[in-house]
This record gives sequence, structure tokens and C-alpha cells, in this order.
Amino acid sequence: MTVLAVTGVSHAYGDGDGRVLVLDDVTMQVGTGEVVCVAGPSGSGKSSLCHLAAGFELPDVGAVTVNGVPPSTLDDWAVVAALPQQHGLLGELTVLQNVTLPAVRGGHDTDHVDELLAALDLDLLADRTAGETSLGEQQRTALARVMVLSPRLAVLDEPTGHQDDDHVEQVLAAVRRAAATGTGVLVASHDERVLDAADRVVRLDRGRVV
Repeated sequence: MTVLAVTGVSHAYGDGDGRVLVLDDVTMQVGTGEVVCVAGPSGSGKSSLCHLAAGFELPDVGAVTVNGVPPSTLDDWAVVAALPQQHGLLGELTVLQNVTLPAVRGGHDTDHVDELLAALDLDLLADRTAGETSLGEQQRTALARVMVLSPRLAVLDEPTGHQDDDHVEQVLAAVRRAAATGTGVLVASHDERVLDAADRVVRLDRGRVV
């Protein structure tokens, strides 16, 4: 079953002579329980595709849907949840509070939060504010926040960018566990270990699928 459908999408930034086309007629899908890695050099459009899949932006041309609905209309992290490169944590909240925030807002249970924190080496940091943790810890906190509700679609933009080797393996294991329970995963990365762990790789070059 297709959870994410990107159909004939083109997208640009800027106006007039400064307009830059970042995605050019992109079509791709992510299935339920599938890990799809979007790969390509810097500036190839990976992050832009993630932003559209997460509903942060609307495509100029074409359509993006999650479970048949534009993600920009969804406000439930049990359906689509995202890990952006900037992480988007609230520094004054604890690691645990950041992770469970989507559940609190949506009225969902968080039965497996302790197991999730332990799997990502965050259990001993649960009561520390996010602002007091390292970039790697913040990235894993943001990943735990994505996974806490077992969303239909998880959108991960460079999720291993601040991780050492041991924690890269923890991140990849968390991604595979999520996929095994039915979460479709779109992950943008240039990390060969992420590409190797994916079910399928979609390569972008100057905004086009190659």
C-alpha cells in the first residue's frame, strides 16, 4: 500500500531572474513499512522533497499526498511526523517532554516511550532539558519524537548527520523497527550506511530523479 505519493512535482524558490528550480517533475512513492532513501549531492533537492512530504511547503506543480491527503492539511504526528535538519526541539523542555509532545497534543498514548528512549541511548537524559544536550543527543531526541506515535509516514532529513558510529547503528535500528511495524520512511541522506539499510534508493541530481 502506498503511504506517500509524489506525482509530477516541480518546486522553485525565489522570483524573477533569481528563481531557482529545486525539484523538476519528480515522481516517487513510499509504501507501508518501506524505507526509501533519497540520495544525491548537496543542492540536489533532498531537503526540499522532505519539506513537501512533511507538509511544510506546497509544491508549485504536481501533487504530494500521504494516505491520499495533502500532508499540509494534516496536523497529527500519528499520520506524518518529521525530523528536520534543525531538529525543532523546545530547549526549555526536557528530553522526555519533547519526545512525548506530539502525544500530549494529540491525546495519544505513549506506551513504548521508555523502550524508545533506551534504544536511542536517551534514557539517562530523559529529565535533562534539550538545551543542555549535545547536537547528537538532540538529533536522537527529535528522532524519538518522530517515532513515538508509530506514524504512517516518517520523514527524516539527514538523521545520522550528528552521530558517531555507535549511534548511527542505533538510529538505523530504530528506523528498521519502525518500518517493521508498518511505518513508511522517507529518509534523505548521503551516508552510505543509510543507503545500504534502505529498501530502495531514489537518486536526485539537480532536482530530477536519475
